[in-house]
Amino acid sequence: MFTTSWSIVNDCRIRLRRAGSGSPLLYLHGANGVPQPPQFLNEFIQTHDVIIPEHPGFGESDDPIWLECMDDLAYFYLDWLEKEKLDRVDVVGSSLGGWLAMEMAIRQPQRFCSLTLIGSAGLSPPPAGNEHNMFRWTPAELVENTFHDKALVAAALSHPPDEQTVAKNRHTITRLAWQPRLHNPMLHKRLYRLTMPVFLAWGEKDRVLPVTQLSVFQRYLPHARARIYPNCGHLPQVECSADFSRDLQDFLRSL
Repeated sequence: MFTTSWSIVNDCRIRLRRAGSGSPLLYLHGANGVPQPPQFLNEFIQTHDVIIPEHPGFGESDDPIWLECMDDLAYFYLDWLEKEKLDRVDVVGSSLGGWLAMEMAIRQPQRFCSLTLIGSAGLSPPPAGNEHNMFRWTPAELVENTFHDKALVAAALSHPPDEQTVAKNRHTITRLAWQPRLHNPMLHKRLYRLTMPVFLAWGEKDRVLPVTQLSVFQRYLPHARARIYPNCGHLPQVECSADFSRDLQDFLRSL
């Protein structure tokens, strides 16, 4: 059972959910926020201290005026890790959260035991045009393009988050990743610092960040393990939860 608490760093209060015990496993969410703990993380609370922060500017966390770019978010979390005395952390980052994980780890690689990057942003822009441009989609279109399984689309659309949260999350992702779109043009030059094990997970039918992006990550992270999930959209940890959980457990056990 996850408990909810609050943590304050640099005058910014964020919501935390936490469960389990053992080595720290940090989950960094994507642009849609984290209204509930992802179900797959229940598989890890017997072996890990599972921590799910809600980023500044998202959901119920504070929206600080200093949050202008991904650098700001990365340094916030490095300060937070220092405050919480968390070290040798396994990180699972989804989409924006994968980008954030890389930005943190290039700065302080010694803090991180492994990185798992799911449909990650950060290294190159999505293809041009509206087909893969989340900033031009309505909230309903974003849901429709997130999942390949139409049943999951219908379920998500039947229980939408409140409009205020949607607007807040959208405003923050625009501040962080509108220009340049969903990537840091300088990041690839620093990925040599990521000497820890890396697992790359991608949905074959991802329409937010298409699976063609995976080859860019493999070019700069040649030591990384990779898995493509067939008939799966942007969130393999949701849409292919059992397979993803098994792969993540295998990856973490191999460290």
